[in-house]
Amino acid sequence: MCVCCFEQCLAQGEGGPLTMWLSVVALVGLYYLLRWYWERQVVSHLQDKYVFITGCDSGFGNLLARQLDLRGLRVLAACLTEEGAQQLRGQTSDRLETVILDVTKTESISAAAQWVKERVGDRGLWGLVNNAGIFHPHCYSEWLKMEDYMDVLKVNLVGLIELTLSMLPLVRRARGRIVNVSSILGRIAFFGGVYCSSKYGVEAFSDILRRELQHFGVKISIVEPGYFRTGMTEPQQCLEKLKQAWEEVPVHIKEAYGQTFFDTHYDGVKQGLLKCSTNLNLVTDCMEHALTSVHPRTRYSAGWDSLFFFIPLSYLPTSLSDYILTRSWPKPAQAV
Repeated sequence: MCVCCFEQCLAQGEGGPLTMWLSVVALVGLYYLLRWYWERQVVSHLQDKYVFITGCDSGFGNLLARQLDLRGLRVLAACLTEEGAQQLRGQTSDRLETVILDVTKTESISAAAQWVKERVGDRGLWGLVNNAGIFHPHCYSEWLKMEDYMDVLKVNLVGLIELTLSMLPLVRRARGRIVNVSSILGRIAFFGGVYCSSKYGVEAFSDILRRELQHFGVKISIVEPGYFRTGMTEPQQCLEKLKQAWEEVPVHIKEAYGQTFFDTHYDGVKQGLLKCSTNLNLVTDCMEHALTSVHPRTRYSAGWDSLFFFIPLSYLPTSLSDYILTRSWPKPAQAV
């Protein structure tokens, strides 16, 4: 088609769909350009700001502490063990300080809050990163003992809430940030029943807190990682816990599922663990942005599996997402 004919088609309205799609592409491009400019603005005087991070013995917390230390922030790192604290101090500058914290114990939380208060003084606490978390054995809900449920909830949800409330006056004083580490399993629940429950709770608590604190200038961000290789997903340790959990399952439950079911499930868990991403920076970069950007996001989805599979899946009709998630699962021995 010649140029004159093309122009004539446009004039007659035949080019309407093309014009519409070009407009849509232009608007989408403009949106992402403006968002990029909006989000790249960095908070001033970072070297004067204190950030308290939990779970710094290893994994995301350990990497974030080192990452923020390099940025010049004053990092207050909470570790569960003295060994973890000592190793972290050996990898960072003299600015970074450590404290021993067990988020399941009220007295430990109170002591940590007082320790932070003595260091930040009237400046307040700019950032609180609730990163500490645990995962139960990778097994079905009725294979777990009630103490497994309680242990996960105490660390991942109850401890997070208690620590946040204890630090909140310091964060409010600084008009700072709270970054809560949830999970993609806090958006779509399909595996690890009590872990998902704890992370759904983190999502709900964060949403409520964000709305309650908006007039105080405090910003709340939620980081939702996909599958990453950390201490919680170390293959050998996870598989050993899975075997132990199965061995301790009551006989009537073992008969309901069957050994073949367990063996197939075991192989599936093993393959999944081996596929976990080792690029933890995808998560810690989100945390860092939430702490240092003038305009942090409300939610950060970290990992390609999170962005391109689980998030889209969470918007599908429930019956369809159920089918996609469970179509390859084995059938129990006593399945109807």
